[in-house]
Amino acid sequence: MKRILTIISIVAFISCGKNDPATQLENINGYWEIKKVELEKDSVMEYGLSQYIDYIEIADSTGFRKKLQPKFGGGYIATNDAEKVTARIEDNKLILYYSTPFDNWKEEVLKANGEELVVINSDDKIYYYQKYTPLLTENDEKEKE
Repeated sequence: MKRILTIISIVAFISCGKNDPATQLENINGYWEIKKVELEKDSVMEYGLSQYIDYIEIADSTGFRKKLQPKFGGGYIATNDAEKVTARIEDNKLILYYSTPFDNWKEEVLKANGEELVVINSDDKIYYYQKYTPLLTENDEKEKE
């Protein structure tokens, strides 16, 4: 009996921890900073402070992802390129389809809760992002004066 309760508890815990695809899609828009990439099970590339962040904007299942460079004191410098993004829910999973003039690829969203974004690509590399928080804002600069 204890074994059955343990199994039920584990299944319930895992089910509650996973976002449904519609909720993931609601949480994906915004500024994201890469933290690490899991290249293989035993190989992880950690990122410290990154020069660029990703900005994702999706409305009605279409949008873009763009690299931005945060400016000291607030604001961003945008790169000249943007990746077109189409979001689709397939087999109860959120899939992001990207396209540029040079390539097309897709990523499956494993987690998107507003604070953390985790995606896996077709090479089984897992990318971990956290919501970007500026180090210093214009208001912080004004308070120092």
